Amino acid sequence: MQDKSEATNFVPFKVSLCNEREVLVREITGDDKAGLLAAFNKLSADARYARFMAAMQQLPEAMLEQATHPSVEREFALVAIATENKVSSIVAGARYAAAPGSDTCEFAVTVDDDWHRLGLARRLLGTLIDIARSRGFRCMEGYVLSSNTGMRRLAKRFGFSDLACPDDATLRVVTLALQDSERKR
Repeated sequence: MQDKSEATNFVPFKVSLCNEREVLVREITGDDKAGLLAAFNKLSADARYARFMAAMQQLPEAMLEQATHPSVEREFALVAIATENKVSSIVAGARYAAAPGSDTCEFAVTVDDDWHRLGLARRLLGTLIDIARSRGFRCMEGYVLSSNTGMRRLAKRFGFSDLACPDDATLRVVTLALQDSERKR
């Protein structure tokens, strides 16, 4: 397994979406705390529940700190920044995290409700998969609400298996072998 602490020289890139909107995708930084908090506060209650699997009214400071300061050796996080009317804001985020020494990472993708169905989640997840693969992870998995058909369809498009969670009937576990699979979109 490759040393995951080696930085992937991630180059920010622009994405043109289906409705001619454009975003800049880049790594998250410590300076993104206020923007991430604003993005969280914009999410609907359903979107928050789908992402955190709990009814969250506020993003705890510890979670905000961890989100904006990922551990180089076992985490990676992206944000998508939109600029509309000369105001920049975070409209989506994606991340993976792994337990120390593990070759499996768990992913999460969150997209602002107003930015759904534009291809943004697909671009973010594809980028996460490529980075996790380049850092030597062998498997990527995610826990997805059974009712979250959009994320389940997206995972299937990338070749993830989709199985019932043995401990919770409301969840599905989507899993992708990174080193043995071809890149799908």
